[in-house]
Amino acid sequence: MKPAQKRLAFFFTSVLYSSALGAIYLVARPHSSAEQPWQNSPPAYLGFDRNEYPGDAYLPALKQSFAFAGFWLNAPPGARSNSWEKKRTILRQAGFGFLVLFNGRSARQLKFPADAGALAAADAHDAAQNAQREGFSEGTIIFLDQEEGGRLLPAQRKYLLDWADGVASAGFGAGVYCSGIPVTEERNQSITTAEDIHDHEGSRRISFFVYNDVCPPSPGCAYSRNPPLPSTSGIPYADVWQFAQSPQRKGFAQACPANHYGDGNCYPAAGNSADKIYVDLDSATSADPSAGRR
Repeated sequence: MKPAQKRLAFFFTSVLYSSALGAIYLVARPHSSAEQPWQNSPPAYLGFDRNEYPGDAYLPALKQSFAFAGFWLNAPPGARSNSWEKKRTILRQAGFGFLVLFNGRSARQLKFPADAGALAAADAHDAAQNAQREGFSEGTIIFLDQEEGGRLLPAQRKYLLDWADGVASAGFGAGVYCSGIPVTEERNQSITTAEDIHDHEGSRRISFFVYNDVCPPSPGCAYSRNPPLPSTSGIPYADVWQFAQSPQRKGFAQACPANHYGDGNCYPAAGNSADKIYVDLDSATSADPSAGRR
């Protein structure tokens, strides 16, 4: 997610597949023999997200590498339309799990005289309706795209929490895509957006999809039979971690290994020309992090 391709960051991610699926590789440049796969228990699952639907013909090749795919319920950030619409069935038939996403409001859109509560109610209604229209059952977790990092403004917090309440009242699970990158505040104290939301969620059960492409903890555009657990993102309660973005964000990922392609993107090294599809890389504790295959 990011400029042109997504911007799932304003200021500012499966698997040990079964032997039938084979090993996972994400390559662009040769990796040194010193690189070793992570050894995780329990296993993490590798997925991808991108703003544009990759195309039906690419799904078999992408499935060689990925357990789940990001799935937008509305137009992604910066886009005027949603190319993922009506693609749930073919993705499910191809064997993918789902990371269901809904593009929310920016801080600018929530400034007075906008009513954050009213916008949250309307957007929660749209998210639930769109999910039902796509065939997702009740209980599916919908992740609200909150890209602006640091501590939330009061209007942002109200919007997010009211949206979570609205989605939950419609029978769906509430999640949030947000920053797990520390931002320094006064007196050299730091905060992450994930921590700020977690501190204010109250009795709600909000699932966290965090982005942190800083190395470490990110391995960059790395390959492994066992991708890193979301908890190693720096957010111990994260359910999903976006650990690499395409293109690489130089301001954050400058210390990452030189394992992105020459243009800064991550490409899955699978057949059928899937190497032409750049992706953001996600790890999750489930092969179906939104429970969207039901």
